[in-house]
Amino acid sequence: MKLNFDIIGKRRHFYKVSAVILVVGVILLFTRGLNLGIDFLSGTLLEIDLKTQFTIPEVNEVLTAHLDKFQVRDVREGRQATTLVQIRTSETDPQKLATAIEAVTAKWKEAENISTSSVDAVFSLELARNAFIALVLASIGMLVYIALRFEVKFAVAAVIALLHDVFVVLAVFALLRIEVNSEFVAAILAIVGYSINDTIVVFDRIRENLNKQKRQGDFEKLVNTSILETLRRSLNTSITTLLAIGAVLVLGGVTLRPLAFALVIGIVAGTYSSVFMASSIWVDWKEAEFAKGAVRKA
Repeated sequence: MKLNFDIIGKRRHFYKVSAVILVVGVILLFTRGLNLGIDFLSGTLLEIDLKTQFTIPEVNEVLTAHLDKFQVRDVREGRQATTLVQIRTSETDPQKLATAIEAVTAKWKEAENISTSSVDAVFSLELARNAFIALVLASIGMLVYIALRFEVKFAVAAVIALLHDVFVVLAVFALLRIEVNSEFVAAILAIVGYSINDTIVVFDRIRENLNKQKRQGDFEKLVNTSILETLRRSLNTSITTLLAIGAVLVLGGVTLRPLAFALVIGIVAGTYSSVFMASSIWVDWKEAEFAKGAVRKA
């Protein structure tokens, strides 16, 4: 069945939706900020040998009553079983830390505190800084690549849509106060790759139809046709990806949920921007250029 939706003709409505999201996001980021996880906070690192195998939920259950913000990881080499647990917490009060260690040793009688050390957020902040640099360099690289393969207008529209997707994820995390940790940085970089791929597919079809077009003009109809021709592909790819990520979100455990949730929001935003935003920006730019050229000829 042939689809017949006037997506480009209604692009002003989609601009308004994105504008509202962006404005609300800016307000949330300035008023509430992001809920930074302990990866980005100073605190204490505990390494305890429980002398027996354990599960992270078991350790979480013991520590919840004694520490406000903490993260538990097992320390293993390869796939070998481990008895060593690593606890990172924003707590620095020696008394509260001692109480938490006592609770662990009460649960695991043979547990031994291997080390207690103060940590700062320098490493994770460096990671965030490097991720930001990577995002900037990736954006520049995409600008150059798309400009060479297509044209500058395509490149700029793609990067604007890409930054839109990243900001949507940040806004949602600020709204829901979901913890932002080092895995979140990895999710953002993954979203960048996914979103630009979907956008390039649409742009490639636009370029093909442009080459077939006998005369310049009527960019709205051409782009709308191109989007509809790739819409099923975009939706099918997004749905199958969301099914996989959704399984991780539901079944992957507490530690993986922020990562999976960021990917879900990013994929939805990426699909939206590829279909409704990137091509619309190009159309407006192209029509303005075409109208300017027509005035000059007149």
